[in-house]
This record gives sequence, structure tokens and C-alpha cells, in this order.
Amino acid sequence: MAINFDKAFGIHQHTIGIRSRRTEILAGNIANADTPGYKARDINFKDALQNAKTRSGVHLNRTHESHKFAQSFSMAQSGELYRVANQPDTGDGNTVDTEVERNLFMKNSLEYQASLDFLNSKISSLRKAIKGQ
Repeated sequence: MAINFDKAFGIHQHTIGIRSRRTEILAGNIANADTPGYKARDINFKDALQNAKTRSGVHLNRTHESHKFAQSFSMAQSGELYRVANQPDTGDGNTVDTEVERNLFMKNSLEYQASLDFLNSKISSLRKAIKGQ
């Protein structure tokens, strides 16, 4: 009997990559908190998850069989958007609110860890089932 990983892992197999990407974006926001003109970015999780589940994207044509398969994603296709500023402009055009970014970073880290724990539990259950325990 074949194992269907989509059924076994649910959406958590997709959330790991999205949460990882969101960690990079939020860390970039925090790192650029003092950069004039920098606009805070974030991911629309719902849209990014839908794209990951349907594996949509722009497929690049290969002109030779030895070329590697590649996909290209625009900012909008990945669910990445600019965040609306919560604070008035300080004159430098930067929209990063460090406190908000740190809170979102921590929340994202917890959600990432929860998805990892869920996947570890599922993998452990599958391993036991394969061994017949």
C-alpha cells in the first residue's frame, strides 16, 4: 500500500517553506529599520499557502535537455506585499516599526516550530507503522 504524503502531512509540509521565507522577510525588515526609504514587507500567508499547494508559478522554458528546470516567482505570486505603516512617517520614508516586526518574528517562529513538531509527530507515527510497532 502506497503512502500518500499529502494526506499524511496535510498543509504542514507547505507551511514550513512559507514560514521560513517569512522569517527571512521579517529579519530583513528588522535589519533595515534605520534604512531611509525602506518599506516593510510581509507575506500574505493565505495566498502563499494556496500557491504552494497548487504549485503555481511562472515556468521557464528549457532550450536544451541538459538545462535545469526552474521556476520564477514575482513578489505578488509569492504572496509578498508591502505592509501599511502603523506609525506616522518620520521624514525618512521608512515604514518599519521595530516592535511590530519583533512581535511578528516571534509569532512566526512559534508557528514554524509548531509545524515542525507536527511533522515530526507524523513522521514518527509513519515510522512506527512501517516497522509494525
